[in-house]
Amino acid sequence: MTRKRKRRNWRREKAIEKSVEKVGKKAKGMSKGLKITLIILGSLLGILCLIYAGFILYFQSHFLFYTKINGNDFSLKNVKQVESFMEKQVEGYALTLEESDGDTEEIRGADISLEYVRGEELNRLVKEQDSLFWIKSLWKHPKITAKVGVSYNESQLEGVIKRLEIMKPENQKPSANAHPEFQVDHFVVAPEVIGTEVNTEQFNKEVREAIDGFRPRLDMVKKGCYILPKYLSDSKEVIQAAKDMNTYLGAQITYDLTPVTEVVDSAVISQWVKVDDNMQASFDEEAVRGYVQSLAEKYDTKGKPRNFTTATGEVVTVEGGSYGWRIDQDAEYDALLADIKNGTVVTREPNYSSRAASHSGNDVGGTYAEVNLTTQMMYYTQNGQVVLESPIVTGNPNLGRNTPQGVYTVAYKTRNAVLRGRKLEDGKYEYESPVQYWIPFNGDIGFHDASWQPTFGGDWYLHNGSRGCINMPTDKAAQLYDLISAGIPVVCHF
Repeated sequence: MTRKRKRRNWRREKAIEKSVEKVGKKAKGMSKGLKITLIILGSLLGILCLIYAGFILYFQSHFLFYTKINGNDFSLKNVKQVESFMEKQVEGYALTLEESDGDTEEIRGADISLEYVRGEELNRLVKEQDSLFWIKSLWKHPKITAKVGVSYNESQLEGVIKRLEIMKPENQKPSANAHPEFQVDHFVVAPEVIGTEVNTEQFNKEVREAIDGFRPRLDMVKKGCYILPKYLSDSKEVIQAAKDMNTYLGAQITYDLTPVTEVVDSAVISQWVKVDDNMQASFDEEAVRGYVQSLAEKYDTKGKPRNFTTATGEVVTVEGGSYGWRIDQDAEYDALLADIKNGTVVTREPNYSSRAASHSGNDVGGTYAEVNLTTQMMYYTQNGQVVLESPIVTGNPNLGRNTPQGVYTVAYKTRNAVLRGRKLEDGKYEYESPVQYWIPFNGDIGFHDASWQPTFGGDWYLHNGSRGCINMPTDKAAQLYDLISAGIPVVCHF
């Protein structure tokens, strides 16, 4: 190794030694500062522990921060202080009853001979509180409900309760359950109504507990002092019932009763959907039958008296006959029930067992035959205009063969018929009358020509009348035959 290289190595070693020495001096300085910091922190922790322990001892005989007993704030108070407060409050004590309608009533301590009685309850409460973890009371405020030592005259309390306004029968309104209610086009949940009917047993219990606890107020709703609804707005039973009831509302049946209509929609169907006390939805099928019956009562005309304006302008009442509207109630009930259950939207006629020409005005419409049994005239009206009139001969009333009044329908028409009476034992008929034109409308009663009649009209029928048929001159019978057809109404009236 050369002398120059040795000198360089020596200088490098000296530089390293100086660097190590400097680091050592800095480390000694930092160690001293850390010790001081730890000493300060330890001292603070010790002080905090002493303070915490002091509070533990303090709360052995005092109530924790934010402590409320029966609604009264007794934070940091000891038992004697609480008792002193209680004794002072007895003289003016009153229990305020907060009622459901916002009104209040009072039960005054003076009215029930209220007295404060010292006891061990407060001492027990202090001992049982969690003094070791007292710090939790700063954010979790203790609320204590307890008897604090009072006495009162039981019979006086009963008397005061009986005289309260809320206990009078006329002031007690029953509560109402939340329930499905139809609005606009569907069922919604209508909210419950909390009434004023008092749950006497619960109320008496809560009053006594409030007085025993020296509490200043009693919220009767929160404490269950009313007979509350069984079902509330958020009760699953009510919500499900509304859903079930809405399943029936999809149908819409429009009855074509030209010129009017009757509509069975959600508003009508909703009246047939029921819910029982247990919130079970059901469909009242008998109500549907009742609706069909009411529809028939409103629109049926068959067999009902009807006012009729004659060809001469008189208004007469016509009774009887086989003509008119009649809804087949059994068939329509089945059809309507099926439409509702299937959610059908349809416009249709009701099911009929008998039909007529019109639902407006006279159900005979504008085309019909008219028989005036009083004046012995017949008229044929077509599209509202009289196009044929003729004198006639009707049944002989003196022989019990009078032509019955009523509204009927032409059954058919035929040419060259033979009208026969009942068949006799010898095989012959009671009578046989050949006619050229035969138009029956009421069984064996009908229009026909009667060439054997020497005259028509007037009072000829009283002694020479028919067996019930409408006798007509041959030419008039021919004209009528050409005009009339099966299904045309025939109105016979006096």
